[in-house]
Amino acid sequence: MGSVVKKRRKKIRKHKYKKLLKRTKFQRRNK
Repeated sequence: MGSVVKKRRKKIRKHKYKKLLKRTKFQRRNK
């Protein structure tokens, strides 16, 4: 069961990360 929870957390993290990347793409290019 523990491994399943970890896999689910990884998927959620990737989802949030993609949204963050879309919002901060321009700021990163400035750097």
